[in-house]
Order: sequence, then C-alpha cells, then structure tokens
Amino acid sequence: MNLDIITIGDEILIGQIVDTNSAWMAQKLNDEGINVREIISISDDPEHIVETFTESAKKVQLVLVTGGLGPTRDDKTKDTICDFFNTRLVSDPTVLQNIEDLLNKRGIALNRLNQDQALVPENSRVFQNKLGTAPGLLLEKNGCTYIFMPGVPFEMKYLMEFEVIPFLRNNFQTSTIYHKTVLTQGLPESMLAEKISDWEDGLPTHIKLAYLPSPQGVRLRLSARGMEQSKMETEVAELIAGLQKLIAANIYGFNEESPAASIGKILKSKGLTISTAESCTGGALAALFTENPGSSDYFKGGVVAYSNEVKINLLDIDEELILIHGAVSREVVEKMALHACKLMKTDLAVATSGIAGPGGGTPEKPVGTVWVAVACQGSVVSQLYNFGSDRDRNITRTGQNALFMIRKLLITL
Repeated sequence: MNLDIITIGDEILIGQIVDTNSAWMAQKLNDEGINVREIISISDDPEHIVETFTESAKKVQLVLVTGGLGPTRDDKTKDTICDFFNTRLVSDPTVLQNIEDLLNKRGIALNRLNQDQALVPENSRVFQNKLGTAPGLLLEKNGCTYIFMPGVPFEMKYLMEFEVIPFLRNNFQTSTIYHKTVLTQGLPESMLAEKISDWEDGLPTHIKLAYLPSPQGVRLRLSARGMEQSKMETEVAELIAGLQKLIAANIYGFNEESPAASIGKILKSKGLTISTAESCTGGALAALFTENPGSSDYFKGGVVAYSNEVKINLLDIDEELILIHGAVSREVVEKMALHACKLMKTDLAVATSGIAGPGGGTPEKPVGTVWVAVACQGSVVSQLYNFGSDRDRNITRTGQNALFMIRKLLITL
C-alpha cells in the first residue's frame, strides 16, 4: 500500500524549523510494510492545502497530514478541512474534557482558544490526544482516507503509536518488509559496488539492495518483501554470509551500530585499553568512544594537543622533530600515539594531526592533509590522508578513518 505524508506550515518552508516528523513517520510506516510514495511540505495557504489534498488522492489510498491544528489564528487547517470535505465544525465533549484535564494539571485556566481546540469536523473520526489539546482526525473522500495530526513531534508520535498505526493494521492490507543493514568502512561507494557486483547480480528479485554513503562509511541496506518474516531473515542472513566472504575486513557491524561501539566490543573481548592524542580533531575522536555506554571499560582518556606547546610539554614530542618535519607529519603523529600509550598506560593509542581548514594550508601540505597513527604495545602504524577543504567534513572523516585503522589492527591481534 502507498501513502503520502503532507506537512503543513510556513515555518518549515522558510527553514525556521526542520521537518523531523516525516522522517520518523516514514520509518515507522516502513516497519509496517507501508510504502511512502511522497513527502510534501506545503504552506498554510488554504488553496495550496486543497490543491495538494486533491492531487494526492489521485495517486494513493491514504494521506497522513501533520501541522496546522493549533489554537492560534495562523492554524487554518481545520477550516480548510471543512471546506474540502463539505462539513462543519462541532464541539466534541470528549476532546473538551481532555483539554480541561490537561490544563488543570498544568495550572492553566481554560480560555476561548483552548475551547476551540475541541471543535472537530462533524463527520470525522476523532483520535484522542492524551499529550496535547489538538486531537487527531480521520476523514474520507473519493476513496481516499486522510488522517490529520498536530505538528508537535511528541504529540504526533503518541497518536501514531497508539491510534494511527493500530488503525492501519486493522483496516489496510500491508506486506511484510524486513531490512538488514550492513555497515562498511574503508571502501568508497564506487569501489565497493565494483567489488560486490557479482554478488549483487545474484540477489533474488524480492530482495533489493540500497547503497547509503556517508562520511562514516557506506551502509548496504538489504530489503526483503512479501514472504514470512522467518524465511526473509534466513535468506538475508545467507546472503550476508556470502557478502562477508568478499569484504569481511570492511564490515564493522549491522543496522545502527557505530564504528566506535564495534571497536569497543573488540577491545573489551580482548581485554585491551585505548587512549587518544588529538590535534586536528580536537577531542572529536575521544567523543566517538565515550558516547557509548560502558566505554570506561576500555577507553582511559585523551589529550587534545592542539598547540605545539602541548605536544612538546605534555606528550614529550621533541621540539626539533616538529621544526624539521612539521606538526603535521608521520614522525610527529607516530610519536604522539606512542607517548599517549605511555602517558595513559594503555595498550593502544590513536593520534591525529592535520590541517582541518579552511586556512593554514601550504602547497606542500594543503587543507585536508591529515596524518593518523595507531600505536599498539610498542609498535606503530600510520597513514596519510588528503580529504578536502571542508573543515567539519575533514574532522569527521579523520575520526572515521582513524577508527577503521584501529579496527584493522585489532582483528590481526
């Protein structure tokens, strides 16, 4: 089954707020086997609203709408709904009671605007909103079902979870969808596609593959449709086993696991500890480790050696080494990693030094030049990277490539 999602609000179109509702709704609907055909953000203009409702109904059976149901004058959706469905607003006593109860708990007196929140289209089905004053509404026209929800994210989520999705399960026929995402690092999208092309060509027609690149790596999402859940899970697992034979060194996890969390599991299983010595990443690499619960079991600490003085005084880097080779060099970054191991008494340490930008580059070392080193029990490996001119992207890519280097080393131990 296909549906459209429509978000209403001038504030979305001018960039004042970001439409997070649609992404959350699309994910939940996909889990239910419902395909989102289109996501549309439109203005509060009544003509625009009616035009969009009319066009969607020509192509889908179901339309989900968020926004425009508030108590203020700029919220015009209910009036437009009445015009579109040829109905009128009437007061719903259950909604009014819900509003009074909510306001009483908050110590707020009921006013005229709040009372108007209890006005609903006469021929609508009402979904009670236990977290807010605007109810959900369902109306039908020309074979299409329209469900309206408030734009406040936590209220919309409540209605979706407890009212809308149960309604869809009971009233619409959906197909089963199963997703499994393989998380890869170390291979650009084009190289990855070439490496697994024969495997991809052998996928059955009911299983689709999507490439989802990002600075963190490339995610490979396998989507199976239409079979029993257990059969789909088994078939996808067999396909992934074949994929692992081709790119085992580049797969670090599945679904939502982060590279740092994956490394953490390996460190913990081997009883190893790690620390960081960062220059260009400014602590971002340490943050990748510490954002995971339980990371104190293996991550002991980090040094942000942003200036040469800190490199010299805290990490014991020879000043002459910096003068000869520069702070952004193999020689310096390797010493940073080795001395971090010694300073923090860890089995491994990772160090970064580079020119994040936008300034500071030279013809010999342009912006985006980064050295990363990983020390392990007295030995050290290092790698030179040339990323580009975008500062934020350079920091992100440095962190992710550093994690990939750590993982490659760990799986050899």
